Amino acid sequence: MSTEMRALDRIPPWSMAVAAMLLIQFTNAFSVFVIDDVGPAGTALLRMACGTVFLWAIARPSLRTIRSRDVPILILLGVATGMMTTLFLFAVERIPLGTAVAIEFLGPLTVAGLTSRNKRTLVWPGLALVGVVLLTEPWMGTIDFLGVAFALAAGVCWGLYTVFTQSVGDRFSGISGLSLTIPVATIAILPIGLPQVIGGDFSWTVLLIVAGIALITPVASFGLEMLALRKMNHAAFGTLLSIEPAFGVLIGLLVLAQSPAVPQIAGIVLVVIAGAAAQRYGHREITVVAADVEAAGESAGRDADPAPVRSQERSTGREDYGYPQGD
Repeated sequence: MSTEMRALDRIPPWSMAVAAMLLIQFTNAFSVFVIDDVGPAGTALLRMACGTVFLWAIARPSLRTIRSRDVPILILLGVATGMMTTLFLFAVERIPLGTAVAIEFLGPLTVAGLTSRNKRTLVWPGLALVGVVLLTEPWMGTIDFLGVAFALAAGVCWGLYTVFTQSVGDRFSGISGLSLTIPVATIAILPIGLPQVIGGDFSWTVLLIVAGIALITPVASFGLEMLALRKMNHAAFGTLLSIEPAFGVLIGLLVLAQSPAVPQIAGIVLVVIAGAAAQRYGHREITVVAADVEAAGESAGRDADPAPVRSQERSTGREDYGYPQGD
């Protein structure tokens, strides 16, 4: 294992996930201003295209390391990522950022519940769900149903994203997996994004703004999520994401002047409690069976078919609760 990866392994995975959430919500808020120029799909396309350029310049992925059985999961993650971003931007065009995040969160929340192997772990998704309801305020009767539909569809993609990201993160070291899936995301949303870019008010200023956004999301934030998911199970990661609706409301207030009502503040409290509790659970111990296959292949100077980097979860009798292993 490289020195860089050993240093990253010392960082608590929940802290990387929280940092990623903050970065994602900042970029979502600033994307609202770009939507006025090139539309939600156009904004998503430009973000993914710029992200592809940055990731290839940073990671320089080796296509020789891709095996035939890696291709389906890379495509699935790429499509889920592209559609998740696009559908969410369609949602925030119509409804407040915090509300959109809360609704979208139901996707990973469902994954957390379905993948939990112990009923006691369901208390935290259950508590977060109550907070999500308070954040969305369905009783107010002023919901934009199309915006809600976009957010729900984005949530489905978000749930799939958490599952596929862990698989890709186990197979590819660092952000090399991300550099292979973001181009797929770009291609997936090209048919709906390109017409909006061409028909919108595109300019070099817009491109520079989107490039700055892309450097944060997808490059930095998605990279942090992938690293976090290498050491966390789906239930823990999905529940930790309970904090994200709160971040959405907070950043919506700071950047977009979208003020939360009293019930929404109560919802924030509930999801923060659930998210804080989640960081005690779900450490996913990684045992590297074949370390950094890309570097090994290059140092050997041959185009060998590398063995996959596999992760193994130790059986200690506590894995159902997700406590840190090997303490």
